[in-house]
Amino acid sequence: MQYRRMGRSGLKLSAVSLGAWATFGERVGRSEARELIAQAYAAGVNFFDNAESYAHGEAERLMGDVIADLRLPRDAYCVSSKVMWGSVDAPRPTQMGLSRKHVSEACHQALKRLRVEYLDLYLCHRPDPDTPVEETVWAMDALIRQGKVLYWGTSEWPAEQIAYACRVAQTHHLHGPSVEQPQYNLLCRERVELEYAPLIAEWGLGLTVFSPLASGQLSGKYRQGIGADTRLGTPGYEWLQRQLSAEEGRRATAIERYVQAAQRLELSPAVAAIAWCLRNPQVSTVLLGATRP
Repeated sequence: MQYRRMGRSGLKLSAVSLGAWATFGERVGRSEARELIAQAYAAGVNFFDNAESYAHGEAERLMGDVIADLRLPRDAYCVSSKVMWGSVDAPRPTQMGLSRKHVSEACHQALKRLRVEYLDLYLCHRPDPDTPVEETVWAMDALIRQGKVLYWGTSEWPAEQIAYACRVAQTHHLHGPSVEQPQYNLLCRERVELEYAPLIAEWGLGLTVFSPLASGQLSGKYRQGIGADTRLGTPGYEWLQRQLSAEEGRRATAIERYVQAAQRLELSPAVAAIAWCLRNPQVSTVLLGATRP
């Protein structure tokens, strides 16, 4: 396994890591989750990504139980949570968002579900238009000073909002964001390579990128249709099908050309797509979503 610094921080993450979105607590049960985490850890993976909203908190609960069952040494792995949408159906106003109250409450709830005393990474899952950025920065700084969080960051925030959060932290001598978690793959490049480039150069943020296969499209497995055992075929993810079908014409042509090129080179399209993400030196780690070892 290769390890990379998370931006300018001293934290070293495995080049590939394991995420829980759309798998843990949904398509992956306890025995499968145990096998996945055990195999990933044995291969050198040291970062396991999660969020309060994944399977309404069940993904974190399952991951926490499995890691505790495997007795992984706490100083040998990193775990994350993300805050924004809450962990319950139809959340009340104080059960979602990036207010000081929810940021703090969600952190403590994630600690219980993950069965840890601190979060290595705590990310703001999306921007919150109803909460001042200043309030969120102060809330994250407080959690770091309390020892509940080591590093905080954002996910899919516009560059100007991230830069503003960095300036607020710098002005008030607070702990600013250290990491951004964007989508990044051969079909989705602009935000990482153009929008975030000046931001990374100035503030030294790390990137924990997700969806390297564009929800499985770059593996080539959807060329003959959507199977029931795939992510796009999973009940509850029809919204993802609609989102991807909106760009189907352009994407289908690009995917077909890519898969054929990989095959001519005798490469697995999926492996090549992940390796392509890792060719970007600004990428700290590539998050993989797996349902089978």
